[in-house]
Amino acid sequence: MKQLVSRLESLVEGLMAVALAVMAACVFGNVVLRYVFNTGIAAAEEISRLMFVWLIFLGAILALRRNAHLGVELVQARLPKPARKACAVISHLLMLYGLWLFLYGSWTQTLIGLHTFSTVLGYPTAFMASSGLLCAASMMLIVLANLWRIVIGHPDAIVPGNAAAAMPQAHAEHPGTHGATAETVYEQKVTK
Repeated sequence: MKQLVSRLESLVEGLMAVALAVMAACVFGNVVLRYVFNTGIAAAEEISRLMFVWLIFLGAILALRRNAHLGVELVQARLPKPARKACAVISHLLMLYGLWLFLYGSWTQTLIGLHTFSTVLGYPTAFMASSGLLCAASMMLIVLANLWRIVIGHPDAIVPGNAAAAMPQAHAEHPGTHGATAETVYEQKVTK
Protein backbone atom coordinates (compact mmCIF):
# COMPACT_ATOMS: atom_id res chain seq x y z
CA MET A 1 0.00 0.00 0.00
CA LYS A 2 2.82 2.40 0.90
CA GLN A 3 4.46 1.70 -2.46
CA LEU A 4 1.20 2.56 -4.28
CA VAL A 5 0.87 5.81 -2.33
CA SER A 6 4.49 6.66 -3.08
CA ARG A 7 3.91 6.06 -6.80
CA LEU A 8 0.77 8.19 -6.74
CA GLU A 9 2.69 11.00 -5.03
CA SER A 10 5.38 10.77 -7.71
CA LEU A 11 2.71 10.87 -10.41
CA VAL A 12 1.12 13.97 -8.89
CA GLU A 13 4.54 15.64 -8.60
CA GLY A 14 5.21 14.83 -12.27
CA LEU A 15 1.83 16.23 -13.34
CA MET A 16 2.52 19.38 -11.33
CA ALA A 17 5.91 19.78 -13.02
CA VAL A 18 4.34 19.39 -16.47
CA ALA A 19 1.58 21.88 -15.62
CA LEU A 20 4.12 24.40 -14.32
CA ALA A 21 6.33 23.99 -17.40
CA VAL A 22 3.42 24.39 -19.82
CA MET A 23 2.10 27.41 -17.91
CA ALA A 24 5.52 29.08 -17.80
CA ALA A 25 6.14 28.41 -21.49
CA CYS A 26 2.74 29.82 -22.48
CA VAL A 27 3.08 32.97 -20.39
CA PHE A 28 6.74 33.62 -21.27
CA GLY A 29 6.16 32.89 -24.95
CA ASN A 30 3.19 35.21 -25.08
CA VAL A 31 5.12 38.02 -23.35
CA VAL A 32 7.99 37.70 -25.84
CA LEU A 33 5.60 37.58 -28.79
CA ARG A 34 3.72 40.68 -27.59
CA TYR A 35 6.73 42.86 -26.83
CA VAL A 36 9.06 41.74 -29.62
CA PHE A 37 6.73 40.88 -32.49
CA ASN A 38 3.60 42.82 -31.45
CA THR A 39 1.46 39.66 -31.64
CA GLY A 40 0.46 36.84 -29.35
CA ILE A 41 -1.15 33.43 -29.07
CA ALA A 42 -4.80 33.73 -28.05
CA ALA A 43 -4.92 30.20 -26.64
CA ALA A 44 -1.95 30.77 -24.33
CA GLU A 45 -4.09 32.51 -21.70
CA GLU A 46 -6.65 29.69 -21.57
CA ILE A 47 -3.98 27.01 -21.44
CA SER A 48 -2.02 28.77 -18.70
CA ARG A 49 -5.21 29.35 -16.66
CA LEU A 50 -6.16 25.66 -16.94
CA MET A 51 -2.64 24.56 -15.95
CA PHE A 52 -2.63 26.99 -13.01
CA VAL A 53 -5.91 25.63 -11.64
CA TRP A 54 -4.72 22.04 -11.93
CA LEU A 55 -1.36 22.94 -10.38
CA ILE A 56 -3.03 24.52 -7.35
CA PHE A 57 -5.43 21.64 -6.70
CA LEU A 58 -2.77 18.95 -7.20
CA GLY A 59 -0.50 20.88 -4.85
CA ALA A 60 -3.26 21.03 -2.25
CA ILE A 61 -3.52 17.24 -2.35
CA LEU A 62 0.22 16.82 -1.82
CA ALA A 63 0.30 19.44 0.93
CA LEU A 64 -2.44 17.62 2.85
CA ARG A 65 -0.77 14.27 2.35
CA ARG A 66 2.51 15.66 3.71
CA ASN A 67 0.85 17.61 6.53
CA ALA A 68 2.22 20.85 5.09
CA HIS A 69 -0.91 23.01 5.31
CA LEU A 70 -0.75 25.83 7.83
CA GLY A 71 -2.29 25.13 11.19
CA VAL A 72 -2.37 26.78 14.59
CA GLU A 73 -1.99 24.23 17.35
CA LEU A 74 -1.38 26.42 20.40
CA VAL A 75 -4.53 25.36 22.24
CA GLN A 76 -4.38 21.71 21.21
CA ALA A 77 -0.74 21.38 22.29
CA ARG A 78 -1.72 22.36 25.85
CA LEU A 79 -4.56 19.85 26.10
CA PRO A 80 -4.15 16.40 27.62
CA LYS A 81 -3.75 13.56 25.14
CA PRO A 82 -7.42 12.34 25.25
CA ALA A 83 -8.72 15.88 24.66
CA ARG A 84 -6.25 16.34 21.77
CA LYS A 85 -7.52 13.11 20.26
CA ALA A 86 -11.15 14.24 20.63
CA CYS A 87 -10.34 17.61 19.03
CA ALA A 88 -8.60 15.80 16.18
CA VAL A 89 -11.64 13.58 15.58
CA ILE A 90 -14.01 16.57 15.61
CA SER A 91 -11.77 18.61 13.30
CA HIS A 92 -11.45 15.67 10.89
CA LEU A 93 -15.23 15.27 10.82
CA LEU A 94 -15.59 19.00 10.09
CA MET A 95 -12.96 18.74 7.33
CA LEU A 96 -14.87 15.80 5.82
CA TYR A 97 -18.04 17.87 5.82
CA GLY A 98 -16.26 20.79 4.14
CA LEU A 99 -14.70 18.44 1.60
CA TRP A 100 -18.12 16.90 0.93
CA LEU A 101 -19.46 20.37 0.12
CA PHE A 102 -16.43 20.95 -2.11
CA LEU A 103 -16.97 17.59 -3.85
CA TYR A 104 -20.67 18.24 -4.38
CA GLY A 105 -20.02 21.74 -5.74
CA SER A 106 -17.27 20.49 -8.04
CA TRP A 107 -19.52 17.72 -9.31
CA THR A 108 -22.26 20.23 -10.06
CA GLN A 109 -19.80 22.53 -11.85
CA THR A 110 -18.39 19.59 -13.81
CA LEU A 111 -21.87 18.65 -15.02
CA ILE A 112 -22.54 22.25 -16.04
CA GLY A 113 -19.12 22.43 -17.69
CA LEU A 114 -19.90 19.49 -19.95
CA HIS A 115 -22.20 21.81 -21.91
CA THR A 116 -20.13 24.99 -21.59
CA PHE A 117 -17.03 25.52 -23.71
CA SER A 118 -13.99 27.77 -23.46
CA THR A 119 -13.92 30.82 -25.69
CA VAL A 120 -10.76 30.25 -27.74
CA LEU A 121 -9.94 26.54 -27.68
CA GLY A 122 -13.48 25.27 -27.28
CA TYR A 123 -12.69 22.61 -24.66
CA PRO A 124 -15.43 21.76 -22.15
CA THR A 125 -15.01 23.85 -19.00
CA ALA A 126 -15.61 20.61 -17.12
CA PHE A 127 -11.84 20.13 -17.48
CA MET A 128 -11.35 23.02 -15.10
CA ALA A 129 -14.08 21.99 -12.62
CA SER A 130 -12.93 18.36 -12.57
CA SER A 131 -9.70 19.47 -10.90
CA GLY A 132 -11.77 20.38 -7.84
CA LEU A 133 -13.54 17.04 -8.09
CA LEU A 134 -10.25 15.13 -8.03
CA CYS A 135 -8.88 17.35 -5.27
CA ALA A 136 -11.91 16.96 -2.99
CA ALA A 137 -12.13 13.18 -3.49
CA SER A 138 -8.40 12.68 -2.88
CA MET A 139 -8.40 14.90 0.19
CA MET A 140 -11.43 13.07 1.59
CA LEU A 141 -9.52 9.78 1.30
CA ILE A 142 -6.46 11.26 3.02
CA VAL A 143 -8.53 12.74 5.86
CA LEU A 144 -10.53 9.51 6.25
CA ALA A 145 -7.33 7.45 6.43
CA ASN A 146 -5.86 9.72 9.11
CA LEU A 147 -9.16 9.78 11.02
CA TRP A 148 -9.12 5.98 11.06
CA ARG A 149 -5.52 5.98 12.34
CA ILE A 150 -6.50 8.44 15.08
CA VAL A 151 -9.53 6.37 16.16
CA ILE A 152 -7.60 3.08 16.36
CA GLY A 153 -4.60 4.75 18.02
CA HIS A 154 -2.12 3.97 15.26
CA PRO A 155 1.34 5.49 15.91
CA ASP A 156 1.42 7.12 12.44
CA ALA A 157 -1.75 9.10 13.13
CA ILE A 158 -1.29 12.85 12.75
CA VAL A 159 -2.91 14.51 15.75
CA PRO A 160 -2.66 18.33 15.84
CA GLY A 161 -0.90 19.47 18.98
CA ASN A 162 1.48 16.53 19.14
CA ALA A 163 5.12 17.51 18.71
CA ALA A 164 5.44 15.05 15.81
CA ALA A 165 2.48 16.52 13.92
CA ALA A 166 3.91 20.02 14.14
CA MET A 167 7.20 19.11 12.46
CA PRO A 168 6.65 17.23 9.19
CA GLN A 169 10.05 18.28 7.83
CA ALA A 170 11.92 16.85 10.78
CA HIS A 171 10.30 13.47 10.21
CA ALA A 172 11.15 13.49 6.51
CA GLU A 173 14.80 14.16 7.33
CA HIS A 174 14.90 11.97 10.45
CA PRO A 175 12.29 9.21 10.19
CA GLY A 176 13.24 7.80 13.59
CA THR A 177 12.27 10.97 15.47
CA HIS A 178 8.52 10.32 15.76
CA GLY A 179 7.33 12.21 18.81
CA ALA A 180 10.62 14.08 19.29
CA THR A 181 10.70 17.73 20.24
CA ALA A 182 12.34 20.41 18.11
CA GLU A 183 15.23 20.58 20.57
CA THR A 184 16.04 16.86 20.34
CA VAL A 185 15.88 16.96 16.53
CA TYR A 186 18.23 19.95 16.57
CA GLU A 187 20.58 18.18 19.00
CA GLN A 188 20.61 15.12 16.74
CA LYS A 189 21.59 17.31 13.77
CA VAL A 190 24.33 19.07 15.74
CA THR A 191 25.87 15.86 17.08
CA LYS A 192 26.11 14.25 13.62
